[in-house]
Amino acid sequence: MHEKPFRSIVKTISWRALGTIDTMVISYFITGNLKMAASIGAIELFTKMFLYYFHERAWSKSSFGLIKTPQDYQI
Repeated sequence: MHEKPFRSIVKTISWRALGTIDTMVISYFITGNLKMAASIGAIELFTKMFLYYFHERAWSKSSFGLIKTPQDYQI
């Protein structure tokens, strides 16, 4: 089975939304400043989406840890 790049993009966005909320909550607890927490979250949102997308695409090209099963054939 092969993943299309669009699937990686959707997974990237959903994962980063969750991760950014986590980063903002942690940043707020550390700094006590909501504006600072939002700034940190906004910056890491874009940098980590970029990194995750390319990380995900690299893994989709790797066969590491995959096992072929009988239904993974092509006609």
